[in-house]
Amino acid sequence: REYMIDIGLIREQKILISIVGPTGSGKSNLAMELAKTEKIEIISADSRQIYKYMDIGTAKPTKDELKMVKHHFISQVEPDEYYSAGQFEEEADIIYNDILNRGKIPVLVGGSGLYINAMINGIFDEDDVFEKNNILKLTKEELKLKREKIKKELVDRHTRYGIYDLYFELEKVDRKSAEKYNDKNPVRVIRALEFFHLFGQPLSKYHQNEIKTNEKDKYKAIYFQVDIDRETLYDRINRRVDVMMEEGWIDEVKYILEMGFDYKLNSLNTVGYKEIIDYLDEDSHFYKDTHYMEDKIKQKTRNYAKRQVTWFKKYAEPSYYVKNVNELNEMLVKLIK
Repeated sequence: REYMIDIGLIREQKILISIVGPTGSGKSNLAMELAKTEKIEIISADSRQIYKYMDIGTAKPTKDELKMVKHHFISQVEPDEYYSAGQFEEEADIIYNDILNRGKIPVLVGGSGLYINAMINGIFDEDDVFEKNNILKLTKEELKLKREKIKKELVDRHTRYGIYDLYFELEKVDRKSAEKYNDKNPVRVIRALEFFHLFGQPLSKYHQNEIKTNEKDKYKAIYFQVDIDRETLYDRINRRVDVMMEEGWIDEVKYILEMGFDYKLNSLNTVGYKEIIDYLDEDSHFYKDTHYMEDKIKQKTRNYAKRQVTWFKKYAEPSYYVKNVNELNEMLVKLIK
């Protein structure tokens, strides 16, 4: 059987075929279609599919799809395990080479901008920055104890007053970090404040230093996106939420909570899961209000997709927009030579 893509050229030029785009746009289907014509393995760049048990709400590939094409970074860690974009970068680099060594083509597929950027451009290791910029000249043990004390205070504040209390402070003391973390991810907001409380300096100042010295840029990324208009995308998202509900998404969330996982976990701080957790909570203002909960999930998913579209326009450049796998294959033949 003849394949159109030359693996030798992929290896030689360190090409990374990347099928990216917003949730519900059809990235996974496009990758599965590509698998029918090329020997590929998928590196999943999805910061939620990496967690076990979160299957329906993250639209994980089906068992049949996993049998048909090897996927990496699916159901890899427990919901309460910490997993960073830095870890993803490190592991994805190894997997990229391993796939090539087995005579197959690595294809990055996903919508998590942080993971995609980490693999392609490298990432600023925010834990490492505490040791690298230890301006107080603390010993490792002193630094660890001080960090733990500050972090505990910040986590307690988050538990009592919510993320906005912390985020408003971050806007005052480190506006650049606040802009960078405008998704209000608690882990990142707390880490940036932890750095400021410890050293009295904005974390973003050290981001700049790190970015200047980071010369990774080692992959030649070829970005593909599904050519889909906003109206169709939003309609697909709405219908997909309905299907997920029919598949038992509420029972999936119940099961995760019954296993003893805390509803405040960062992994569960995810569109859909948050709303279902509220729906199941007797103290919530929309306890057992199915219509309200489903509408909220659809609305928040559409908003998330909109933010993803903006991110990919800015960072996944140039992107080639394709309607189907035939167009994708035609472009690959032109671009990989």
